Amino acid sequence: MRLRPGLRPYEWLIIAFFIYVAAIAPIFIPSGETRWLGAAVAGISAAILFGLTRYFQILRDWVPIAFTLTAYREMNWFTPAIRDHHLERSWIVWDRWLLDTAHLRAAIESLGSLLPSCLEISYVLVYAIAPISLTILFLNSPFELRRQRVNTFWFAYLAGTLAAYALFPYFPSDPPRTVFAGADLPHIVTVFRRFNLTILGKYGIHSSVFPSAHVSSAMSAAWGLRATIPEKPWIAGLMAFYGISVAFATIYGRYHYAADALAGVAISLAALLVLRLDHSSRL
Repeated sequence: MRLRPGLRPYEWLIIAFFIYVAAIAPIFIPSGETRWLGAAVAGISAAILFGLTRYFQILRDWVPIAFTLTAYREMNWFTPAIRDHHLERSWIVWDRWLLDTAHLRAAIESLGSLLPSCLEISYVLVYAIAPISLTILFLNSPFELRRQRVNTFWFAYLAGTLAAYALFPYFPSDPPRTVFAGADLPHIVTVFRRFNLTILGKYGIHSSVFPSAHVSSAMSAAWGLRATIPEKPWIAGLMAFYGISVAFATIYGRYHYAADALAGVAISLAALLVLRLDHSSRL
């Protein structure tokens, strides 16, 4: 991304997302204060980002983490009062083929609790992908390239992550572990799974599971790292491998359907698209 005065490209992307939410909220939300709350969030977010252009320059490198969390919580406004689960009933067919007929569950559990534990750990670490990736970027970038690379990474990461959030209102759905309670669950329950279930029970949203933002954010981070640290492609390779493990974790743990995970990978390609459209980025 080219460095310009004023807002950075990824900051414009954040503002555009919140304006989008404000625009569609009255369409999807029939009544209540949340119909118009999005406009306030968009205005406040823009004011904060414009304010940071004059002060706290270093904070600008990290503040997208807070805006991403805000965007995620906003999606809970779009939870429908009634849903018929027709999407989930179509998606579960593919999951049961994958887990049972293709023996994915058996393969994961073939080494006892080892792989189930690794997958559950991968799932929970998604919440730390952004700060971890940014730290990796700082540690592996020459000082003179750091600002350019931070801007490019955030644009890639946010493009994939916010694009997933933007689709939630159009695919109201619940996770398989709740729609099909007691069915298709892992046979091995680890302490890490109990921790994940607790986190989701207290802080999860209920508007949609499609596409998987866990998968899209992990894969978008991989594309962002590939673009920003081209001299060390193994770093992006490890992140991509991690993203794949997250996809399997979401399916095995019944946090998402296989369709959600595949859609998450596809959505992450938005990050690649925006990087290719920017001629100063190197892939």
